[in-house]
Amino acid sequence: MNCINCENCKVNAKTYFCLAKNDFVISEQSTSVEKIRTGWKKGVKEYEVHRRKSRKEVEV
Repeated sequence: MNCINCENCKVNAKTYFCLAKNDFVISEQSTSVEKIRTGWKKGVKEYEVHRRKSRKEVEV
């Protein structure tokens, strides 16, 4: 395989098309992203008010 310097492999992408190989390449570098939960939590006043309202609507 002779590289034709298309610079596709130098872009920070998980997959790219290699013209020399004439195929898609999946990079081995895996960057793990941790999910951060930023929603309502029990004990927060706004959460409790919203929960009570929604429960009232369901019961009625």
